[in-house]
Amino acid sequence: MILIALGANLPSVYGSPEETLKAAMYALEARDCQIIKRSSILTTPSWPDASQPPFKNAVIAVQYALGPVELLELLHEIERDFGRVRGTQNAPRVLDLDLIAYNDVMINENDVFIPHPRLHERGFVLFPLKEVASDWVHPVLKRSVADMIAALPESQKQNLTSSEAA
Repeated sequence: MILIALGANLPSVYGSPEETLKAAMYALEARDCQIIKRSSILTTPSWPDASQPPFKNAVIAVQYALGPVELLELLHEIERDFGRVRGTQNAPRVLDLDLIAYNDVMINENDVFIPHPRLHERGFVLFPLKEVASDWVHPVLKRSVADMIAALPESQKQNLTSSEAA
């Protein structure tokens, strides 16, 4: 299963963060990345700096004919097309596209990390992931989504609100 996390907390040329996430999904489909399942869009406090605007987050499961490195390149291209400028870590952003998992592929080299190295620490990824792939098991940690959610600190489990389906 190929899983992508989407997030935004600043408006883009496509509108609000929620509208930006929807536009990013259309951009993926226009580039031969078929979405097979979508989570609802969650509103989550900005992390680690809660004084920043709240994020809109979602997870999608996709089918893609090319490999994981090519998919990562596509995600970065779409982020740039949407106006993402990489700078300070955890800064507000118009769009963040993270490759969470690419089937059972495990890569840890040349700044490519699959599965995403911190997905198990992020409620804003795990809760929408549960909607899309509740039976998914982390290929490195050998833990289910439910187990990873249970291990989150309480601060990562609070203040998550759902809006309409993505």
